[in-house]
Amino acid sequence: MTKPIPARIAAFRANGENRFGVVTDEGVVDLTSEFGSRYKGLKDVIEAGALPDLVKAARGRAPDFSEDEITYLIPVADPEKLICIGVNFPDRNAEYKDGQEAPGRPSMFVRFPRSFVGHGQNLVRPPESEQLDYEGEVAIVIGRGGRRIPRDDAYDHIAAITLCNEGTIRDWVRHAKFNVTQGKNWDRSGAIGPWLVPFTDAAQLDDIGLETRVNGEVRQSDRTGRMMYDFRYIVNYVSTFTTLVPGDVIVCGTPTGAGARFDPPIWLKPGDIIEVEAEGVGILRNGVEDEA
Repeated sequence: MTKPIPARIAAFRANGENRFGVVTDEGVVDLTSEFGSRYKGLKDVIEAGALPDLVKAARGRAPDFSEDEITYLIPVADPEKLICIGVNFPDRNAEYKDGQEAPGRPSMFVRFPRSFVGHGQNLVRPPESEQLDYEGEVAIVIGRGGRRIPRDDAYDHIAAITLCNEGTIRDWVRHAKFNVTQGKNWDRSGAIGPWLVPFTDAAQLDDIGLETRVNGEVRQSDRTGRMMYDFRYIVNYVSTFTTLVPGDVIVCGTPTGAGARFDPPIWLKPGDIIEVEAEGVGILRNGVEDEA
């Protein structure tokens, strides 16, 4: 996937402190000292509309850290809302084999930030279940809030794009009749990152390739142009029932090919490496470990 990445803005930990800055090909430019008095984290930067200021400030500067010297954090540590869209690709809908046409409105659920880790950190398989599964997705981050946002204006409310491995404990999503919350919120079961890519052009979302690999094997591959509910619709629909605010994260659906759909199912296990890649966004890479 060769589409260039315009800019990479990351939250990370280095030298015992949480920081933020810009990732370049040479390393990481730390902008915490320059902007930290105004913004305690990237959520504040987004609310101020200052992502371009970070990109500009990092231009031409030597890196302060190599990537090996930092630990990536999820880009927005404390979103007011973290909303996930379920069953948003035609082949994914067909997996349910209920003869049902695409539903008129999307399935949705919420996740807690604690259920995610950053790029390069291990997902955690709990002792209660071996059924840890992957779901590669594109996520959008709201920059300008609003309620009942018109579809035609939706892109004006998106600040950035990132990636999500919406890791799931499969048997726990079936513990009740109508909800999946239990299987979607295990601590450190999924990942978001590695960074934020500022959103400036519709071509960054309208039809980009999305792929998930496990140990180098392609498991999921599709294009966002095939989504049943596109990004404009999602912003419009979600903002109908709740006010979107800066820093809200919406995870927008996964293609077919999760481990649960193999016969027999292929669950993630310690030592596995999962990569979620999208054109123009980058690669989110995580390992797996058992909970200590």
